[in-house]
Amino acid sequence: MIATDPLSATFGALADPTRRAILARLAQGEASVGELAKPFAMSGPAVTKHLKVLEGAGLISRGRIGQQRPAKLEVETLKAATAWLAEYQRFWEAKFDDLDAYLGNLNNGDSK
Repeated sequence: MIATDPLSATFGALADPTRRAILARLAQGEASVGELAKPFAMSGPAVTKHLKVLEGAGLISRGRIGQQRPAKLEVETLKAATAWLAEYQRFWEAKFDDLDAYLGNLNNGDSK
């Protein structure tokens, strides 16, 4: 299944723990495929497949230095996903505040 919108592509890419670990590593700076493959029991081509998914989602970009193609984190795409999640965070915080107030009223004998 191919994601048709950027947010779906972002969350699809983030669904895999290996890709999340790759993004965590890239948050420290650019890295080559070989550097990214080191912590995993996988080949360079397997890491490259993960990088293609991340690149397709706009989470990373790849440059060219000689024959190497270092990967770089693209934070703007993550900002869009964070903004979407923030809406739900505000919703749930309001619900928890309401629940806290209700429980406070119960403890004081002021049930509605």
